[in-house]
Amino acid sequence: MACTGYETKVPPLPNAARALIVLTLARVAMGYQYQSIGSTGPDLIHDFGLSHAEIGWLIGLYASPGVLLALPSGLLGARFGDRRIVAFGLALMALGGLLPAWWQTYTGLATGRLVSGVGAVLLNVLMTKMVTDWFAGKSLALAMAIFVNSYPIGIGLGLVSLGALSVHTSWQIAFVATAAVSFLALAAVALVYAPHPNDKFHTQGKALSWHLPAGAMMMVSLAGVIGAFANGAFSVIVGFLPMLLLAKGLTATTAGSLASLITWMSVISVPVGGLLARRLLHPAVLVAIGYVLAAMALLSLATTSPLVPLLVAGLASGLPVGILMTLPSETVAEDSRGVAMGWFFTWIYVGLAVLPWIAGWLQDRMDGSAAAIDFAALLYLAVLPLFWLFHAAQYRTAPVPRS
Repeated sequence: MACTGYETKVPPLPNAARALIVLTLARVAMGYQYQSIGSTGPDLIHDFGLSHAEIGWLIGLYASPGVLLALPSGLLGARFGDRRIVAFGLALMALGGLLPAWWQTYTGLATGRLVSGVGAVLLNVLMTKMVTDWFAGKSLALAMAIFVNSYPIGIGLGLVSLGALSVHTSWQIAFVATAAVSFLALAAVALVYAPHPNDKFHTQGKALSWHLPAGAMMMVSLAGVIGAFANGAFSVIVGFLPMLLLAKGLTATTAGSLASLITWMSVISVPVGGLLARRLLHPAVLVAIGYVLAAMALLSLATTSPLVPLLVAGLASGLPVGILMTLPSETVAEDSRGVAMGWFFTWIYVGLAVLPWIAGWLQDRMDGSAAAIDFAALLYLAVLPLFWLFHAAQYRTAPVPRS
């Protein structure tokens, strides 16, 4: 066919944009798989005679490997290359989705959940570092907000589809669906993602260490505690909010629908927070506005109609998320980012393991049904002095320019 002179070529996406799309897809797959136990829980209880405590243990099992593996994940990326380890993690997630469908016992469910969780830890740490590599600078808060937002999107998609699959086909098919989504993300990482120059593996026996200089270690640990409080608060909210709403006299269906507003509102507000941090508001101001509003809304739930407080809490709590995820990159050199992210996520996984248990303990021992949610509000407020301390220490350790 003769050239007419009017053909146009669509310019290829820049490598950074392609990287963000692929890594976001992989994190959607992680959220989608995380929701598999919760969405298929009624059928699992029916088929295996499980208690709700055993269902809860299976849910938590997905995050438990992070306490031990978050730090080694960063070292594995430094040793073998970030993309290789992320691809391996997605392969583990696919395998973990298939195991329960094939090995149809409680042991099979637990084993599949644990294998999937190991893969998810590898993804969580290294993909955060990979996004940082591509967008370090003023664009990082926005890129990180988009990336972090993909996890609740995956959970929402799981809520919509996995329960229906379990009811209309079988819970085994629902687990296979999570494996299929993980495999699609694996294909995208292998075929579409272009490695960053900082994604390199060591072939000459270079010693690898999880050691950071004392100052950097203090700053990364402080950032990790901040992240642990914020993520732990969100985990407490989604775990205990339905019980509070039921205690207010709502039906289970209405309580579940209202509780989901926290997740969907945060999906909207996380990228908005990234844009505001990039162009309009100082990060400290945005963090203060977000968590003060969220805490006030949560504290009002016990005495007011829940709709408006839930909308406010979801929108407000999502605003600072992208900012918090950039904190480790502000404290270390480029070649230490993987190790720094490993320490950062170790603290977060400790928070996810411990803080919901504390919330439940408080709920059991205090009058009223709002103790756990009030505890989550206090966790949000506790972020504020810690965030101020982080930036005060950062200011003191920064080099003073000379005239």
